Amino acid sequence: MPESFNKSRKVQLMNTASKMFREKGYSATSMRDIANALGIEAASLYHYIKSKDELLENICFEMAEKFNEAIREVNDIYFNAEEKLRMAIRLHVKIITENLDQSAVFLNEWKSLREKELSRYKELRGHYENEFHSIIELGIREDVFDHVDIKFASLTILSSVNWIYHWYQPDGKFSPEEIATRISDIILGGLKKKLITEPNYKP
Repeated sequence: MPESFNKSRKVQLMNTASKMFREKGYSATSMRDIANALGIEAASLYHYIKSKDELLENICFEMAEKFNEAIREVNDIYFNAEEKLRMAIRLHVKIITENLDQSAVFLNEWKSLREKELSRYKELRGHYENEFHSIIELGIREDVFDHVDIKFASLTILSSVNWIYHWYQPDGKFSPEEIATRISDIILGGLKKKLITEPNYKP
């Protein structure tokens, strides 16, 4: 069997599993359900994957790598804090909107990972969150952002962008770029220091 066929079939398998885990939940989806959706025998799945656990792990860690690669790109290039944050949000929105089913699984089904993989997942997620902490800390040092609770601000930003998978429609009113811009404007409106001007003096 050609290697390209195997690779194509595995991609199809991962996409189908992601869709079903999103719609039915990981626990409620069986390997037989996935096989039926693909129109093959359940035993045939094991040519491509060892178990349902491995399917979930592959989805979660592929998504984790996408997010961490994106934030590395942001922080490896010099920008000021505002530019860094806008770029981080834009890339996060791009990843979610291009991987809606996988994003839903990554964000909702990770608790079903096996213990060893769960620890690794939390470590990767923690690293990603810390990169947002660094951006906010930079903005405070630059005297552009208010002295906010950094962890709270980071979680607020991530909560705002993570929820997109729930309502985004490819043919909807706003493009991913427009969504990212609007979210960035709102977030930065809360983070940036407000200029205080003296009232006009009238003797």
